[in-house]
Amino acid sequence: MQTMNSNPSTLLHRRTFLATTAAAGAFTLLRPTMAFGTEANTTVELGLIGCGGRGKWIADLFAQSGKYKFVACADYFQDKVDAVGDQFKIERTSRFTGLSGYKRLLECKLDAVVIETPPYFHPEQAQAAVAAGKHVFLAKPIAVDVPGCMTIAETGKLATEKKRVFRVDFQTRANPHFREAVKLVHDGAIGKLVMVEAFYPWTGGGRGTPPATPEEQLRHWYYVLPISGDFIVEQSIHSLDVATWVINADPIRACGTGGRTVRPKGSIWDHFAVHYWFPGDLVMAFTCIQSIPFVKDEIRVRAFGADGIFDADYYTGVTMRGKEEGVRASVGDLYKDGAVININEFHEAIVKGDCSNLTVAPSVRSNLTAILGREAGYKGGEITWDALLKQNQKLQPDLKGLRA
Repeated sequence: MQTMNSNPSTLLHRRTFLATTAAAGAFTLLRPTMAFGTEANTTVELGLIGCGGRGKWIADLFAQSGKYKFVACADYFQDKVDAVGDQFKIERTSRFTGLSGYKRLLECKLDAVVIETPPYFHPEQAQAAVAAGKHVFLAKPIAVDVPGCMTIAETGKLATEKKRVFRVDFQTRANPHFREAVKLVHDGAIGKLVMVEAFYPWTGGGRGTPPATPEEQLRHWYYVLPISGDFIVEQSIHSLDVATWVINADPIRACGTGGRTVRPKGSIWDHFAVHYWFPGDLVMAFTCIQSIPFVKDEIRVRAFGADGIFDADYYTGVTMRGKEEGVRASVGDLYKDGAVININEFHEAIVKGDCSNLTVAPSVRSNLTAILGREAGYKGGEITWDALLKQNQKLQPDLKGLRA
């Protein structure tokens, strides 16, 4: 077992190293025929749904792995589809546009899809992909509202039944140091949790006027509530995901506030402050703010236990100090490295036929937690988890006049 005196940049518990090595060895020895029932081919043929900045960026990581080949792509906009199609040499007959372009993509001969569209579209597209027999690699957040989260939960179960892999791309959950530290917390290394705090201050986000027309809203969707879910759901979910991962329970209720101080009327909010209550009288204080100059960017969670502390930041590293065990490690470029791990493990799960799809339920939980915080903030008061689920409110963007 490593101790706090170990090299911070390389600390990893021995059992984690051995487990990783064993998994890698097992993967190397797999016969190609185990992948898809075809001979001598473990290359996964992919379709990319959503060819914007993040989609194009992560598609390059898929290609660099050498384990995938893009054979189709879809986006509402022709220029985005062609940029990806040209880069990955996708036939023009396999480039699809319009709101229903993804449906035509799903009719193509391919093994899996990577979904990188605006969050509003995730539940419908993921559901259709699994129904079409495709493996799914889905960007976070999984949805913008409660009905969307419930759709993803059911789609994840269906994927397991249909022997399809469904993976949600949270980078922190892919990092071995985060995994080890959280496991130790769950094993009782820091004792009973007393209090948790999570926060996400960010200098970015912009203060621009929200787009007016439906087509402009698709291009600049971040500022459109029904498409992005507001920034507490679209972006700050990173810290809430780690927090709920550590706590390992649904919140009971939340009381919130916040507002739109530096962003114009009609845009999403620019700050939230929410208190969450979890079982066992555990309280979590959460804040997130954007578009403030000179702010130190952090995606941080601190969990205080009776016997120690868990302290993790997306940009720097993770520390867990308990009575007998500890972890201290830097995480490097988690934005890229975490995605790379998810990409590789997605392929490994497909080849092995591992359709347990363990990232779905935690993603539903953290997404609903973010929505609970958003609604508490909008209300300027308290809302319970049960009331949120019962209300089952659906967000609906203006899609009138857009090309099918």
